[in-house]
Amino acid sequence: MNSEIRTGTAQMTAAMLISGTIGWFVVMSGQPVSGVVFWRCLFGAVSLLVVCAGMGLLRPGIISLKSAGIAVFGGVAIVLNWLLLFASYSHASISIATTVYNTQPFMLLALGALFLGERITATKLFWLTLAFAGMAAIVEAKPATAGGHEGYGLGILLALGAAFFYALAALAAKRLKGTPPHLIALIQVATGVLMLLPTMNFSDLPGDSQSWSILITMGVVHTGLMYVLLYGAIQKLPIHLTGALSFIYPIAAILVDRVAFGHALQPLQLVGAAVILVAAAGMNLGWTPAQLLRPRAG
Repeated sequence: MNSEIRTGTAQMTAAMLISGTIGWFVVMSGQPVSGVVFWRCLFGAVSLLVVCAGMGLLRPGIISLKSAGIAVFGGVAIVLNWLLLFASYSHASISIATTVYNTQPFMLLALGALFLGERITATKLFWLTLAFAGMAAIVEAKPATAGGHEGYGLGILLALGAAFFYALAALAAKRLKGTPPHLIALIQVATGVLMLLPTMNFSDLPGDSQSWSILITMGVVHTGLMYVLLYGAIQKLPIHLTGALSFIYPIAAILVDRVAFGHALQPLQLVGAAVILVAAAGMNLGWTPAQLLRPRAG
């Protein structure tokens, strides 16, 4: 393994571990979801502004007006994604919400077929069907929390909505090939600040240093630093390795949910989560059904 691959692997691993802890920060902040996302965007914008300035990405002509417009569209989608994902935590637990959220590749598959004319192959259809089977298992499972089945179902729908808007943001990113990714991220979080500013009640701000520390951490670490690590890794790693390492995120989120809040997946939930993650891995890594079923040599 050469030094660039080692560095990229370390960056991707760190980025996914950081992402896996965000649910804990959202819950512990004690703030409304819209407030959490606003402060994440604001502090993230400040940190990314420093990064972009240091990289010389704020010069005129770096991005065209059309590309900036697409980046703003992606920003609207990514902010709606955060709002829905964070809202889902209180209904379906961080573990289940994060697992359902990992249906993103299938949302992107459908959008690519609709808007980019991409072909859905038999192999992709197999993984899609497998993911739906896992989703059905999770929906049928009885929630371990006291929120009741109705709230559990709402949490799953919110996580699915979050996955859809993430896929829209990814679709926008496909149109921005060649645009500096850190600048795209800056435009996205700045868009979030403007989107959510009218909803903020600045007379009811967090009153303790712990809440502010959590919100600042989410902006600087979970947004600014995470983007820098993620994009640095993507530039260094082959696609298959990026896809494989991305599954650190849901696994870390499930472990954090278990350790911090005592939420353990029920047997049927565990089966459904495993099926969804295998299906998503198959999509991301280009597996075929034969590779999944073929026995390994001892």
